[in-house]
Amino acid sequence: MLRYTVHVRGEWLAVPCLNRTNTIRWLGKEAVRRYMKNKPDNGGFASVEEVKFYIRRCKGLGLLDLDDTVEDALEDNEFVEVVIEGDIMSPDFIPSQPEGVHLYSKYREPEQYISLDGNSLTTEDLVNLGKGLYKIKLTPEAEAKVNQSREVIERIVKEQTVVYGITTGFGKFARTVIPNSKLRELQVNLVRSHSAGNEKFLDASLFCCSWYGSGLVTERVPLSGVGKPLSPERSRMLLALRINVLAKGYSGISLETLQQVIEAFNASCLPYIPEKGTVGASGDLAPLSHLALGLIGEGKMWSPKSGWADAKYVLEAHGLKPITLKPKEGLALINGTQMITSLGCEAVERAGAIARQADIIAALTLEVLKGTTRAFDTDIHAVRPHRGQAEVAFRFRSLLDSDHHPSEIAESHRFCDRVQDAYTMRCCPQVKTTFISFHSNRQVMMVFAERAETISGGNFHGEYPAKALDYLAIGVHELAAISERRIERLCNPSLSELPAFLVTEGGLNSGFMIAHCTAAALVSENKALCHPSSVDSLSTSAATEDHVSMGGWAARKALRVIEHVEQVLAIELLAACQGIEFLRPLRTTTPLEKVYDLVRSVVRPWMKDRFMAPDIEAAHKLLVEQKVSVWEVAKPYIEKYRRELIPESRPISPTAFSLGSLEMNTTVSHDHRHQDEL
Repeated sequence: MLRYTVHVRGEWLAVPCLNRTNTIRWLGKEAVRRYMKNKPDNGGFASVEEVKFYIRRCKGLGLLDLDDTVEDALEDNEFVEVVIEGDIMSPDFIPSQPEGVHLYSKYREPEQYISLDGNSLTTEDLVNLGKGLYKIKLTPEAEAKVNQSREVIERIVKEQTVVYGITTGFGKFARTVIPNSKLRELQVNLVRSHSAGNEKFLDASLFCCSWYGSGLVTERVPLSGVGKPLSPERSRMLLALRINVLAKGYSGISLETLQQVIEAFNASCLPYIPEKGTVGASGDLAPLSHLALGLIGEGKMWSPKSGWADAKYVLEAHGLKPITLKPKEGLALINGTQMITSLGCEAVERAGAIARQADIIAALTLEVLKGTTRAFDTDIHAVRPHRGQAEVAFRFRSLLDSDHHPSEIAESHRFCDRVQDAYTMRCCPQVKTTFISFHSNRQVMMVFAERAETISGGNFHGEYPAKALDYLAIGVHELAAISERRIERLCNPSLSELPAFLVTEGGLNSGFMIAHCTAAALVSENKALCHPSSVDSLSTSAATEDHVSMGGWAARKALRVIEHVEQVLAIELLAACQGIEFLRPLRTTTPLEKVYDLVRSVVRPWMKDRFMAPDIEAAHKLLVEQKVSVWEVAKPYIEKYRRELIPESRPISPTAFSLGSLEMNTTVSHDHRHQDEL
């Protein structure tokens, strides 16, 4: 027998279908009939027949033809929505697709697994788990540790020992002892009460439009009271990281419950997790409580199969059961800083990627502005022993070495009278590194199985990941700050020797004038975002949690800073390639020509003014997409230069001083005087 889960005016209804030839219209009427049956006033309708509606899939919001059969149009257990004509969207409704979920339209359940032991997960692994490339399983060692710590909890409950969070209340209620008969209820209440800011309608709603008949229906799409839900990728990362920490075996969670969490992850059943609401002190309590709420079958949940729906229906559609919490397990699920660290890991990965590509873009700009490579001499950077600085200088040499990759542009100005370049070009290696640990167990009550003891500590505090992310934001911001100054040099004819704003017929055309303004605006906004959130603290929980990290905001604003940096560098990439057009027919080095060709494959030269936003977006994609990125094009040349240990070329320049050149000049001068004497 077929069965469908149907959303009608904020309620989810399970509708069985005995006859496969029933139509979509029948399904809608049956759902409305069941909806009216549950309402004292029949939902405001006199009869089912008077209700006019249309039906769409929750996944993708595709409209269904009312005359199609359910067998032809739907899969078994599919989620659909009945939209009643003239209705304003129910305040309880959550859009069936969060932002960016179009990427999940081609989602395929992964076949490969990553084994977690609580200690070996890398940031790259975590990002790949977020993308849905792997499922999760525990190592046998992790399973053994989880079982051992659970045995300690069971002994505490059996002996009725008074232990915080297991047989007592929480926070200010730590001295309130809870009877054994209510220990499970205690954990459920903890999750419910800490899920602050459940999904509700905001005036500042988004709007979505859909076609109904011959008219356009505009509907308000509600947001959470504490922010939009995390994207599927970020929710998967958070859930994977929570599993990784629980696998360490210090939380007291049972192996049965942990396996249920893993099953939900592997099915991509992702609870509604609001992006705001954590102070990063006793863990990320609010977002992790929303995570746990979905796992126990309450609140909202999303999967590629269902879109947004009530959690119990999403779990059921995937053959899963809600978790029944045992003593201590609610606390185990919500007490940690995985919101901070999962977003932080994404920030670290994206910052590293854009930092590598910033070197390539800066090298291209240096070529266009006819700069010198002498500032990247090995000896200069050996004096200041910073590995990152030396690596950046090496990348510049590998891309700009005109003896290894002949550059006609470099040769055209080798004997110019310029003494040195501006800081924005010659100080790139110096202006540029931070890491974040996410393996630590962050629980208020840790279980040490080898000692058969539980200890209340403070590993849940998010201070040091918060500080690391604050530093990361400051560091990566400088990539945009220095990039914006190079864009200014490219656009300013008195500094670049190029047409003003990189366009012909200036005045008639404005060229990159406002693109530079956009970069300046993003850099200015970053300056405010770089104020450290970790310097702030507000006392919470009746002064029990009297010092907090504000790490959640540190993570979210670090990601915003990185996004702005990516966009500024995309503008510089376009400007540098546009500058190349005015230096033709001269060619730059082979790797930089390859970068130019990549950009020109998606953005044509700027011959006259046109709509620029799509060009910036196309260049931005070249910086953030892993398969075809600026870095992937240039990387083979950088690594070949490294492997072949090519001797460093030090081109002669009339403005470069050395004792060797002084001696040579002295010898030449002496020879001239000797000839005059003869």
